[in-house]
Amino acid sequence: MSSKKPKSRVSSGTSKVKGKDKKNENNFPTPDGGAPESGHPEYIFPLVLTSATQELFACRADEDVTGENPYKLLKKEDIIQDMKTRAAVSDFSPVKQIVLEYPEDELLLVFDRDFTYGQCFYLVLTEEAKENMLKSPVQGEDEQLVEDKEEEDMIVPKTPESHPWISLGSEQEIEEESVTESRPRLRFKISPLMRHCGAPVCFSDRSALDGKDGYVECPSYEDKSFSIRQMERHTAIQASGDTKHSSTQTLWKYPKNMCTQYEPREFSPEEKEHHLQSENMKNFITSVAIRFEISLQQNHIADVFCDDWTALCEDDGMPTGKTETQLKEYQSFMDLHFSKEKSISHVHWHPTISGVIAVAMTERLSLEERIDNSTKLLLNPPYILFWSFTDPINPQLQLECPDDCLSFQFCPSDPNIIAGGCMNGQVVLWDISAHVERLQDTRSGGKNISNKLNKNNAVPVVRYCAVSGIENGHKAPVSDIQWLPETFEVSLPKIGSSGEYSPLKFSLRDNTVDYITGDKPAQITEREEGCGFAQLRVPSAKQQKPLDNISTKLYVGTEDGELIYTDWKMEKDNDSGRLFSAKPSHRFLSHHAMINTVSRSPFFKDIILTVGSFSFAVWKEGVTSGPILLSACSKLMCTVGHWSLSRPAVFFIGKENGNIEVWDLLQNTHEPSQTQNISATSITCIKTSSDSAKHHLLAVSDRIGTLHILQIPWTLRKCSNSERQNVRKYFEKEEERLEYFEKRQIKHEKQKKEMEAEQLKKKTEPVIPLKQEEELEAEALKEYEQFLALGKDILKNMGLLTETEDDSDL
Repeated sequence: MSSKKPKSRVSSGTSKVKGKDKKNENNFPTPDGGAPESGHPEYIFPLVLTSATQELFACRADEDVTGENPYKLLKKEDIIQDMKTRAAVSDFSPVKQIVLEYPEDELLLVFDRDFTYGQCFYLVLTEEAKENMLKSPVQGEDEQLVEDKEEEDMIVPKTPESHPWISLGSEQEIEEESVTESRPRLRFKISPLMRHCGAPVCFSDRSALDGKDGYVECPSYEDKSFSIRQMERHTAIQASGDTKHSSTQTLWKYPKNMCTQYEPREFSPEEKEHHLQSENMKNFITSVAIRFEISLQQNHIADVFCDDWTALCEDDGMPTGKTETQLKEYQSFMDLHFSKEKSISHVHWHPTISGVIAVAMTERLSLEERIDNSTKLLLNPPYILFWSFTDPINPQLQLECPDDCLSFQFCPSDPNIIAGGCMNGQVVLWDISAHVERLQDTRSGGKNISNKLNKNNAVPVVRYCAVSGIENGHKAPVSDIQWLPETFEVSLPKIGSSGEYSPLKFSLRDNTVDYITGDKPAQITEREEGCGFAQLRVPSAKQQKPLDNISTKLYVGTEDGELIYTDWKMEKDNDSGRLFSAKPSHRFLSHHAMINTVSRSPFFKDIILTVGSFSFAVWKEGVTSGPILLSACSKLMCTVGHWSLSRPAVFFIGKENGNIEVWDLLQNTHEPSQTQNISATSITCIKTSSDSAKHHLLAVSDRIGTLHILQIPWTLRKCSNSERQNVRKYFEKEEERLEYFEKRQIKHEKQKKEMEAEQLKKKTEPVIPLKQEEELEAEALKEYEQFLALGKDILKNMGLLTETEDDSDL
C-alpha cells in the first residue's frame, strides 16, 4: 500500500481559504498548519526515532518522508517484532500497550519537520484521526470549485467609463434640505426682580433625615408627552471623486558647481529691547500664561509619550491564563559508557547551531586515586561530548583531551576553533570544521547521519590539533579560559607580601566571550581563507601592538576566597626599564572558601556576581568599600552561579544538594524567590540559552554526569519595560547606603579618637583640691549682691527708682 498522500487541486481566490477551513473542521494536525506550543492532541504521540530506526522502517527524514509527503504507514507486526528484538531500547517502547491494542494492521507515522510537537515524528493513535489525515480532500473541494466558478461567471468586473456631468436636480434637493434663516433671530433678556436684589438672606433649620445623605435630590425623569419618535428621515449625500496629492522632482538639465551659505536674521539689541517692552508682548504673555501653566502641570502628571497598549499588557499573565513559575524539564542527556562514574566540569552551548550543546567529562577521583590509577587514565583519555536535541541517546561528536578538561570556550571569530584548559596545566585547541555539517544535519532529524558513520557506527573522535607544553606551561590546573583580542601575560603578585595569589576564575570588562542573548556571537557566513589554528601562534614581541580603547581592569577569584581587582597592563620600571605587573589595587575577603564563579551581568557591565563557600555577593566596579549585596550564610554550599539572559534582576544559584535557587532582586533580596530540586547530587555548571523570545532553556549539569535541559517559565523570561531601570536604581541605592555607612564609620572612629584623647588629657592634668563649703557660700553671696547692685543701677538710669526709695530699701 502506498504511503504517499494524494495531491489535491488548489483553487484560487476565496475558494482556497474556504477549502482550508473545511479541511480543519475536525482539528486534526497538518504538516503545514500550526499548533499550540504547549501540549499536543490526545490522538498523537511524539517520538524520537534514531537513524537506525529510520533506516529499518524506511522512514528516513527528508528522504523517505519529506515536508510535502510526511505520511508513512507502518505495519503493526513489524513494530511488535522491533519491540521484542530491542526491548526497552526500541523507540516504540513508550507506546507499547497502545500498539498492541490497536485494531488495524497498519499505523500512521507522520514526519514533523518543524518540531511542532517537540519531536521530529509523531504516531497517530486512533483510526478516526488516521482516516481523516489520509482522506483525499478532492471531493469536498470540487463542489466548492463549482460554486466559486458560477459566482465568477455571474460577476464580471468592468472598468467604468467617464461621462460628462448631467444635472438631474440633485442640487435643488440639497438646497431644500439645507437650513436657512427665514426670520430674524429672537433676543431674550433675563434679570431678577429689583425687590429681591440686596434683600437679606434668611436661613432655617432642617432635619438631616429629611433627605438622602443630608440633601434633597431632584433626579431627572423622562416626560412621555415630549418624547416623539421619528418615523421618517430625509438624508442627502453627495458623491465626489478621490483626491490625491503627489509631487515630483524637476529635471536638472544644466548641472553647476554651486553652494548656498545662509545665516538667521536676528533683531538688533535695540529692536529686541523694544519688542520685549512693548504692550503687545505683555498682552500675549498674559493671555497664554494660564494655558502654559496647565500644560506644564499635565506633563508632570501624565507621560504623554508612554505607550499605553504596551504598558497595559506588561504585567499580564500567560496567554493560557495559568502562570507557570517552576522550571520544566525539557530533555536530559547521559551516556552509559562516557558518563559512567564521571562528572561534568563545564557546559557550553554552540554559538551558531541551535539545539547543540557541548559538555566536558571528568573523573570523580581524589588526588591519591589519580596517582594510583594513572596508567588507566592514560589508556582511557577523557572527552568533550557534543549532544543534540534530535538524538538524546548517542553523542554526535567527541573531542579527545590529554587530561581532564575543566573549562573550554568557542572562539568568537571562528566557532569551529575550541580552546580548553586541562587539569595538568595544558591548554588545548581543537578544529571541528570537518564535522560542522554533521552537527547542522541534526536539526533536520538526523538527515544523512547514518551515511557518515563508519562501519562500527562509532561517533567521530576529533583529536586536538595543538597543545601547550607541560614543562613551560601552567603549574596548576587551568580552571578558567577566555578568548582575548591579543596575546598577553597576567601575573598576580600579592599586595602586602611576596608571592602570588592562586586564581580560579576571572572576568574582564571588555570580554569577547560573554553575549547578551543566547551566548551567541555574530554568525560567520564564510570562513576566511587560511583562518586556522596555524594563525593562532604567539606573535613575537616586536609584532605586538598596544590595545587602544579597551579596559584592562579585571576581577579575579582566588582559591582562598579572595576577590582581587587588578590591572593586567604591564608597567615600566624607571630604573631598569623592564616591564612588570603592578600589584592589585584592591583585595576583598567576603567568602570563606574558594570562589567558583565570577560573572558579569549581561545588562550592566559594571555589576559582578561572585559565588563561593556558603554565600554569594554582588559587586559594582568602582565601589571599593565592599559588595553592594551579600547573602547570608546558608546551610548548604553554593557550587555555581549564572545570570539570566532575559531579565536583569534574575540569577540562578546551584547548591551541593542538587537544588537550583532562583533569585529575583525586585521581589526579594533576603531569600530566593523559588527553590527547585534538579538532581540528587551537587550542581556543577549552569548555562542559559535563548533561541527565540518564547524558547529559553537552562542547561544544568550535576556530579554524576547527567545534563538536564530545563525550560525557563514565562515569569522568569518576560522582562518588563521598566525592569532594567528599576534594577539600576536598586544598585545605586545600595551604593549610596555603602557610602553613608562608610562616612558614619569614619565619623565614629574620629569621635572615638577624640574621646580617647580627652580622657588621656584628663588623666595628665593636675588634681585641684576641692574648696571648703564656707568659701563656696561666701562666693555665691558676693555674686548675688553684685547682681542686686547692677539691677538698681539699671532702674536708676531708666528713671524708675529714686534715691529716697533706694535709701528706704537699704
